[in-house]
Amino acid sequence: MNKTSQQREKRQRMEDDASNHMDLVLVDEFESSPSVKKMRENGHASPSSQSKDSVIEGTSNTNFVTNAERNSLPCLVKIYDCPESELKLNEVFEFVGVLTLDSDVMADKNDQDESSYGFIEDELVHLPPEKVPRLHCLIHRKLDVNDFLHSSPMMEPKPQLVKETRESLLRHLTSILGNDGIAAHLMLLHLLSRVHARIDNVAVGKLSLNLTCLSKESVSVFGNQVRLSVQNLLPFTQCIPLTVNYLNTASLAPKKDYQTNRLIPGVLQLADGSHLIIDETQLETGTLNSTGVENARLLKNLMEFQKVEYNFEYYKMEMIADVQMLILSEGKSNIVPADLVIPFQPSSAASFEVVPAETLEAWRWYLASVRSLPHSIESDMQKVVESDLVAARQADRSLGGQDLSRLLTMGRLMSASFGETSLSLEHWQMVKELERLRRERLK
Repeated sequence: MNKTSQQREKRQRMEDDASNHMDLVLVDEFESSPSVKKMRENGHASPSSQSKDSVIEGTSNTNFVTNAERNSLPCLVKIYDCPESELKLNEVFEFVGVLTLDSDVMADKNDQDESSYGFIEDELVHLPPEKVPRLHCLIHRKLDVNDFLHSSPMMEPKPQLVKETRESLLRHLTSILGNDGIAAHLMLLHLLSRVHARIDNVAVGKLSLNLTCLSKESVSVFGNQVRLSVQNLLPFTQCIPLTVNYLNTASLAPKKDYQTNRLIPGVLQLADGSHLIIDETQLETGTLNSTGVENARLLKNLMEFQKVEYNFEYYKMEMIADVQMLILSEGKSNIVPADLVIPFQPSSAASFEVVPAETLEAWRWYLASVRSLPHSIESDMQKVVESDLVAARQADRSLGGQDLSRLLTMGRLMSASFGETSLSLEHWQMVKELERLRRERLK
């Protein structure tokens, strides 16, 4: 296995590796169903076999997920003596092992000259299951965001170092957002958000952001700057140009193809920790067909509940997700209602700056490190927060439980942005002031 391939290709390959683990989950949960028996006959190992073989389909696609089937090279990864529960959907893994190809395919390949190699790859993509290359895994490990950092030594998030890195990253975000400081502060909290708990149907910790007052012209400047910046800062990113035609034709939900026994990737089949930008500025008046209505529902479901519906033809199954969502729109988005809505008010043109590699790596380390910090609220601070939330509710009866929960999430993220693991009065005051300024813009 070539471990020195380009990072972007490696990211997408492992995204698909983890995502297509769905077949493994089904073996345990639906082993008595006829479809699962058919899957085993087509190559999946029986639970009664001496060594459990976990089979995962991986690809090396670097384009949008919607093009995965067309541009990917399938590979069956066989893992021995490993509990299937160790590999979970949407988690990213690295596999190292022995790659084997079918002898007939290799013979055909050797007969071709170098100029026809691309046609051989096209043939491999559509190979039947028994002809697909196998990777007999010797070592595998789960990867987190820190594994995608270039710097090998892990730095401890010391307060002074975190504060300096935070200030430089915030200056950068303010610059690309046309000196809109409020939008930059909210963007920073958004980039640090993650689902850290689930209570009933509520994904605790998510903080989606909707930048409004963006036109087709302004999004070509500021939107592109934000997109490029996010791509440079985070390991997994995706962008959806939302139009009526896109909604009516796109395949957002993963779908199982029982003829090829493969899970066809969908746009929303994303690795945990992915960042998704939805550009609504191109959206115009039109009519949604049944596919468009379903895709709009899938996007809203991901936004509100952080769940993606997988289509298994005979039934559908919701899978939990952890995706940061940023919406760029002219008005408040009704298709994907975000947790935070902020009218974008730049005071200058977005400035293009060349960021040194060391600085960029420091920002990546900062986001990866503080995002995973634990958090708590001391008893004294809990009383202050409760009192402030009660006062806010009395002053504005329109505030609901979701608004109060969002304020707590912002408090947690504000503390984390400074490398703190508990909420302080200073950071809580910063959150309240930021929320006051945001609500003023909405008037």
